[in-house]
Amino acid sequence: MRRVAVLNDYQQACLASADWSPVLKRAQVDVFTEPFADEGAVVAALAVSEVLCVMRERTPLPRALLERLTNLRCVITTGAANRSIDLAAAADLGIVVSGTTNGLGRIATAELTWGLILAVARSIPQEDRAVREGRWQVSVGTSLRGLTLGIIGLGGVGRYVARYARAFDMEVLAWSRNLTAERALESQARCVAREELLRRSDVVTVHTVLSEETTGLIDAEALAMMKPSAFLVNTSRGPVVREDDLVAALREGTIAAAALDTFDQEPLPADHRFRELPNLVLTPHLGYVTRDVYAEFFEETVRSTAAYLNGEPIRLLTQGGSPATAVVRRYEDG
Repeated sequence: MRRVAVLNDYQQACLASADWSPVLKRAQVDVFTEPFADEGAVVAALAVSEVLCVMRERTPLPRALLERLTNLRCVITTGAANRSIDLAAAADLGIVVSGTTNGLGRIATAELTWGLILAVARSIPQEDRAVREGRWQVSVGTSLRGLTLGIIGLGGVGRYVARYARAFDMEVLAWSRNLTAERALESQARCVAREELLRRSDVVTVHTVLSEETTGLIDAEALAMMKPSAFLVNTSRGPVVREDDLVAALREGTIAAAALDTFDQEPLPADHRFRELPNLVLTPHLGYVTRDVYAEFFEETVRSTAAYLNGEPIRLLTQGGSPATAVVRRYEDG
């Protein structure tokens, strides 16, 4: 029987988020709820799989791994892009790669960003812990009204973050390499140089895509430009912020506090230094983890998987640009 694997379903939510009967009519669906320890574990678990349904970048699919999955013919990823999949290698190996839309995920991530900003500004996690431990009012918070929000990356998520900032009466600055003053004004933000944004902002929030240019963008030099009273929030991708530099900045008081939803290694290792920092709020990559986003992701995953199994056209995933349409050979054709 044909085999379809769903990877990294941490909350065991995939089967409840969509009607999988169109897939189950044609294939066995294997759901994996834990992260894989290493590449060997991935190969051992997925050697029989013809189709992989992957959740964002939780399990990277580089060329070396794809070459070892000799039965793999199709990958469906949630989201409109996935930079952890080697698309060139997939094409060389005859593996079809498709994706879903990501409209609701952007809104959900922007909402979580504001949750983290408020959590840091008002020390909500620390106060919650204190109350549970029998203490009362252990911090003095920061009001956001009249402060300056700096958005690094005014794209799909950043635009919503800027829009929500109006409710808090904050001044909004924005920067990215290709941002123009006109595009910034569309979000009622002001386009400034990166250095000015870092120096003036009371809250810096990161929403840029991960690339060679943005890896390590927030390093020791960037953190040193920020106010000692400033907060840093990252709901983008972990490697945009240099972890060692952030640890040092939080320990030394270079900045006041930070909140992170993404990390270099996920899940976060049990002995990671981030867990020891009292001025750091941590969430486990929850940006897009909501019921409506999962419904959107998995309903489209089911449609694409069923189409592939039936030999019908599906969209090809591309890194940038519109997805092309591919007609896949029917399974019976070999």
